[in-house]
Amino acid sequence: MSIWNKKEVKTKKEILKKNIEVDVLIVGAGITGMTTAYYLKNLKNICVVDSGKIGHGITLNSTAKINYFQETIYNKIISSNNKNTAIKYLKSQLYAIKNIKKIIKDEKIECDFIKVPSYVFANKKSEVLNLKKEIDFLKEQGIKVFEKELPSNIESFKSYCVNDTYIFNPIKYLQGIYNSVIDNMHIYENTKILKIEKLLTYYKCYTAKNVIKAKKVILACHYPYFIKPLFLPFKSYIEKSYIIVSKVDKDLNYTCISSNCPTYSCRFYKDDNFIYQISLAMSHNTAFKQDDKYNFECVKKIFNLNEKDIVMRYSNVDIMTIDNMPYIGKLKGNIYIACGFNTWGMTNGILSAKIISDMILNKKNKYSDIFDPNRFKLSNLKKIPYIFFSQIKSFIGPKINKNKKWYSDDIYFYYKNGKSLAVYKDKKGSEHTVYNKCPHLGCSLIFNEKEKTWDCPCHSSRFNIDGKCIKGPSNYDISFSKHSNK
Repeated sequence: MSIWNKKEVKTKKEILKKNIEVDVLIVGAGITGMTTAYYLKNLKNICVVDSGKIGHGITLNSTAKINYFQETIYNKIISSNNKNTAIKYLKSQLYAIKNIKKIIKDEKIECDFIKVPSYVFANKKSEVLNLKKEIDFLKEQGIKVFEKELPSNIESFKSYCVNDTYIFNPIKYLQGIYNSVIDNMHIYENTKILKIEKLLTYYKCYTAKNVIKAKKVILACHYPYFIKPLFLPFKSYIEKSYIIVSKVDKDLNYTCISSNCPTYSCRFYKDDNFIYQISLAMSHNTAFKQDDKYNFECVKKIFNLNEKDIVMRYSNVDIMTIDNMPYIGKLKGNIYIACGFNTWGMTNGILSAKIISDMILNKKNKYSDIFDPNRFKLSNLKKIPYIFFSQIKSFIGPKINKNKKWYSDDIYFYYKNGKSLAVYKDKKGSEHTVYNKCPHLGCSLIFNEKEKTWDCPCHSSRFNIDGKCIKGPSNYDISFSKHSNK
């Protein structure tokens, strides 16, 4: 459940029920997949599939900022690459903003797209110098940045703002995109791709009951797990963030984010009835923290939120890359991917859609080279030990210590016939038992007591209390049994 759940994309609710052949298959109907479909809508034989509903993946839990003022991302890119790459990344973000503005204008999409000032602030004294370096870089590139006090009670030592960034409602945006493309293609919801098999001139993409033959496949899903199983685990890690939505009296009409970890971020949203503050904090590598109850309480404390005003709590996960830039483009053959957005999924989702659609249409895109998913730089080798340690800790940690001290008595683990099982006892006394092993790569699971889900700390698969997979990269359930203590 997120603030954007208040609206759902109204669709034909098509589910794939037969074998089909297409020229281009887009896997994933979030911001990236649907915008790519928009750019390719004049092609004759294209379809989109999603394992759930349109926009109900990572897009749904986004804070939905369209922004180029991204913490201290440019100095991180200078460190992992060089200054020219950082300049090109900045220009790519401005390019993405220009593109979404054009789409919204051309299609007359009503999606609460609003221009707002955005602040980046140092929440530690030690971060002030690093933030100033970021500001100097932006000013060198002609960006108008102002030193200005943060309009919030969050403690900050220095803050700066720009005035040309945006917020929007991603579900309303996707509704507009859907309306624009649906006459040109089929969009199949609740249609999960389980396996992709490469043949001579096409790919066989398997669902539970059917096969899609596609000449080209675009993986616009959060974690593109079909190709190169070791591609992402050793070039990225998973970061989790905690979000609280609360009612407020006034729309302060700005966004803000801290300059470095721990991340504090907020924005405002107004619907027909209320004004909401969307507060995010406690972002962390999932290998090192799993106490969700504690993290939600920290968000509440950081933003000084009153319990009576809180309407929802939820979390989101992001793929963080080894060099702080997304992987966008062609892998090999005719497989394309877009992932690793480093928490800036809305802007980079639009960028990915334009780059990949240009590739499909044989158009040159001046930003495609820096995001090449096959890239590797020797300068990134120093980060490999951290990534490797994160993966090992995510895999081994929960296996060694399952009964963590923060779990309530409603969660326990045991073995049966050599299988590790996990149990959650609900408020009615019914026990929900699942296999405590993620089908993706075998990691043990962590129970999220606030959202009532079993979460994989390795690659962010998520399962409900009865073991049904509700988010990949896992394609399979962990269902075991369900019984009652009554």
